[in-house]
Amino acid sequence: MIDPAEPFSAMVEHALHILPLALAFTVPVTAIGVFVLYVLRKRQLATNLTVLVIIPIAAVVVGVLGVSGFMFNATLATMLLVCLLVMVVTLPAAILLGRMIAARSVWEREARDRERAAEASRRELVAWISHDLRTPLAGIQAMAEALADGVVAEPREVADYASRIGGETRRLSGMVDDLFELSRITAGALELTLSEVALQDVVSDALAGQRSVAERKKVRLVADAQAWPVVLGSDPELARVVRNLVSNAIRHTPPDGTVAVQLGVDGASAVLSVDDACGGIPEQELARVFEVAFRGSAARTPAPRGDEPIGAGLGLAIAKGLVEAHRGRITAHNHGPGCRFEVRLPLVV
Repeated sequence: MIDPAEPFSAMVEHALHILPLALAFTVPVTAIGVFVLYVLRKRQLATNLTVLVIIPIAAVVVGVLGVSGFMFNATLATMLLVCLLVMVVTLPAAILLGRMIAARSVWEREARDRERAAEASRRELVAWISHDLRTPLAGIQAMAEALADGVVAEPREVADYASRIGGETRRLSGMVDDLFELSRITAGALELTLSEVALQDVVSDALAGQRSVAERKKVRLVADAQAWPVVLGSDPELARVVRNLVSNAIRHTPPDGTVAVQLGVDGASAVLSVDDACGGIPEQELARVFEVAFRGSAARTPAPRGDEPIGAGLGLAIAKGLVEAHRGRITAHNHGPGCRFEVRLPLVV
């Protein structure tokens, strides 16, 4: 034992005598701790921090016992008691701190992933919109130049060109409207005027507006109401949800196919489902159908002339935002000859 009253040189000499013995006991304990940390390297951060706290305390205890020759006395008992108290205090703190750090790390990683995904989505959206805007603009410019240069002079041809320019203009207007609506949703600036809305009326109006498109493509539109649900929502926004889903279903359903709209009630939720005959969506794309600017393999196939939808192709993303603004949920899954988009909205209490 080192006597506090002895000269400093004597203390150093005693310390040099104790050092090999202390190292002989503490190094193996530390090595075992490092090995345990290596084995647990893929476990939770809280587990690793707990082991990291135990290693120095265990090394101190074993080193003190070894240096003292396992001769228990009051001084050794006091030191062991202090080590025990330190372990009792630090272990819960290590576990709590580990969980906090792990949760923060997971949150930061998810935030980075979301930010990267959002940035990639924005780049894809800009590239997509730039391409889709350029196409009708090029057509309008070419037809306008043909009219201005007198290349087209026959009244019937002039009327045809004017009609086509009007169609392309409406298409551009639809794209701008979709972008504006999406920007309101993503910016949180969407304000809903809520009232009691009968979903059957919303569905009837939406189907009436899409029936001509379906007839032109030779797609059958059928509707079935198993219940008469009433929800608290905004009529124009809910109508847009139904219109976007039905329009999307018609677009991807081949001629002589069927688009079926069903209404029902499940517990405290109104259920609206839209079934198409698109042939199904690949499983790896199902989770992305509501993403902004995502186009699946089927969506990349050009539609026949005259069947192009008016808008920027953001219908599903807008529908998802509007449904969530109504505290609802929208999902997509393969069903029968195609896929089913299902909307669940809380019923009026």
